[in-house]
Amino acid sequence: EFVMTESEHGAMSCCIGAAAAGGRVATATSSQGFALMLETLYSASGMRLPIVLNVVNRAIGAPLNVNGDHSDMYMGRDSGWIQFDSYNAQNAYDLNFIAFKVAEDHDVRLPAMIHQDGFMTSHTAQGVKTLPDDVAYNFVGEFKPMNDMLDLDHPVTHGVQTEEDWHFEHKARQQHALMTVVLPKIQAAFDEFEKLSGRKYSIVETYNMEDAEFAVVCMGTSVETAEEVSNELRAKGIKAGVVGISVFRPFPLEQIASILKGCKAIAALDRSSPHGTVGALFNELSGALFNTDTKAVMTNYIYGLGGRDLTKAHLHSIFSDLKANGDAGKPTTPLQQYIGLRGPKLSFF
Repeated sequence: EFVMTESEHGAMSCCIGAAAAGGRVATATSSQGFALMLETLYSASGMRLPIVLNVVNRAIGAPLNVNGDHSDMYMGRDSGWIQFDSYNAQNAYDLNFIAFKVAEDHDVRLPAMIHQDGFMTSHTAQGVKTLPDDVAYNFVGEFKPMNDMLDLDHPVTHGVQTEEDWHFEHKARQQHALMTVVLPKIQAAFDEFEKLSGRKYSIVETYNMEDAEFAVVCMGTSVETAEEVSNELRAKGIKAGVVGISVFRPFPLEQIASILKGCKAIAALDRSSPHGTVGALFNELSGALFNTDTKAVMTNYIYGLGGRDLTKAHLHSIFSDLKANGDAGKPTTPLQQYIGLRGPKLSFF
């Protein structure tokens, strides 16, 4: 059943009500609509409702902009939702089935978002291999309600209030700690989906990383562009690799640390302006590597705001910086740069 509402806030509120009543529900949003929906996202995760949300990532105004970046994705990173990230249209399609399967697992029961780059994925024509309806349905499985408000033989309460007596425990034990069981569930779903479709997914995607000395870590459509540049540099004898984040929440700290441990220099590419600090992905990577033995030089690149293209030339420049840092064993470039920006070069820290 398709339900029209007056706003994105209303759409997620309807999803919360329908999920609490025992329904399988989903919706979609983007940009300013995501911002309007944000308040209700915390309610959905706190009530452990397995809602699925498709987010076409676009810039947040002002100035007003309808094109793609990751400002809305980052806005929701602490809302308690599982966050999947797709690199292309096939990913966006496949990850919806994964999201339903993981979110509705009775050991998880947390809502999930699937992110795709605005226009670069959402409005670009690409071939997608679809599943027959019965195959897709059998993979996701029949919906089995849990804590259904309409199950009058087993009454439950949703949307309760807790103050200092139980609020801390709920957030720490029922939400944060619960996320620790999510990554194995996601990998199990990935493995099952590969057997079904032949398409392999990993929580952290790696490309040319077996012996990589210089690595770019990014999300969305930038991953495939970076892979092309990695191949071009490998042909010149430069050990360039790419790490793509497929699951942004819960953040795969241990996998990331293991993958990047042998690198000399690492660049985190953030498609959202941090306004006065380093980017969110850079922070996550730094946290993953902080207590390890790595001596990699870390740098942060802000790129692609408001739909600005990230070109292969930009990535060649980034890898050139990484090689200089790695060969020197210390920073030779600023910690943070804005890549692809018109006018004088902008760098910080």
